[in-house]
Amino acid sequence: MLFGSSGIRRRYDDTLIGIALQAGKAVGAKAGLVTIGRDTRTTSPLISAAFSAGVLAAGARVYDGGIAPTPSIAYSGRNADTACMITASHNPEPYNGLKLFNPDGSSFSATQQQEIEESLADIPWSDGKKQGIITPSYPVEEHSNAIANKIQIKEGLKVIVDCGNGAGSVITPHLLSRMSAKTFAVNANIAGNFTRPSEPLPEHLPYIPSLITRTGSACAIIHDGDADRMMAFDQNGKFIPGDTLLILFAKYLGAKQVVTTYDASMAIEEVAEVRRTPVGDAFVSEQLVRWGDFGGEPSGAWIFPQISRCPDGPYAAALLCEIAGEWDLSSEIASIPGYPILRKSLELENTHDLLYALGAVNPTDGIRIEEEEGWCLIRASGTERKIRFTAEGKSMDIAKRLLRKGEDMIRIIRKEVKL
Repeated sequence: MLFGSSGIRRRYDDTLIGIALQAGKAVGAKAGLVTIGRDTRTTSPLISAAFSAGVLAAGARVYDGGIAPTPSIAYSGRNADTACMITASHNPEPYNGLKLFNPDGSSFSATQQQEIEESLADIPWSDGKKQGIITPSYPVEEHSNAIANKIQIKEGLKVIVDCGNGAGSVITPHLLSRMSAKTFAVNANIAGNFTRPSEPLPEHLPYIPSLITRTGSACAIIHDGDADRMMAFDQNGKFIPGDTLLILFAKYLGAKQVVTTYDASMAIEEVAEVRRTPVGDAFVSEQLVRWGDFGGEPSGAWIFPQISRCPDGPYAAALLCEIAGEWDLSSEIASIPGYPILRKSLELENTHDLLYALGAVNPTDGIRIEEEEGWCLIRASGTERKIRFTAEGKSMDIAKRLLRKGEDMIRIIRKEVKL
């Protein structure tokens, strides 16, 4: 399978360039107009050119948005038949890939992905008489205007924005400043190298609390490489866990129906009606087409259907700033229900085979062990050779026991099947 839980993603090599060319041809054969953008990686221009060449060879037209966040490209896709983002999201620099979106911002469904995969080798090349053209587009401006029209930020609110040298650098600091915030930008150049690991985890951000103290900021915004994710710190320099952000957004928006993933805290069920999906924002997006008024997952992907069905880091950033201007963040967070959650990953070969042996229908969906006072999810990563464990309990002892249970299940099955 080419597609994982969030598009096509793999280490950059000549095979990926070939995949981009063929995927562009397959998309162009079905879409008359395709909008495309890319993140800041040094390999992204070449992959973007390969994908565009495939689209043009199929006779379709390309709107080229240049460097832009994934949500900006997905939002501008409403003016096209399909949108494509060249990115490996939060993965390290040696990786790259493609994400495909429908005009409403939703990711390609499993059926659409399968159709693309099956048609890669079957679509003939054009004879040269029917080729498309490339036209520049301005998705960041369009996306910024849409956000600014929906959200209001307290004038002079101080906020730190760490873009991780990713595509968020071209939108979020400028957007928040335009909306009257006083913005302190960190890692906001687009040189193509990541100063810090791209995934917005607290261990990658030890310098943020002191920056909040020194600047007197009301919060700190953190993006990954393509800015579809947004994580945050409160005014005291405390990292806000993704499960807490999920509940915070749901409460502020008055969301009654929330879509989230199997690895999200059971605490969300205390504030809204919940439907769960496998891990991956594409699954959340697909469910939101049919049901729900807000969705997200603890990794930092927040989907606001009122603007798009793509995870939208810049929109989430502006919304958190609005909240920080109206509520005392740390006090509000302290009032949010929560239970101990433990997350762990194990690097292994044959991760998919192990999950199949354990009984999973789909290895990246995984197996969920449920008990009255907690649960544990065991799943294969869709992008790395890792098995991921998430356990939650109504006490830390319960969470630890369920995590050990999950690890023991993998240890035992490895011995039984000799993988």
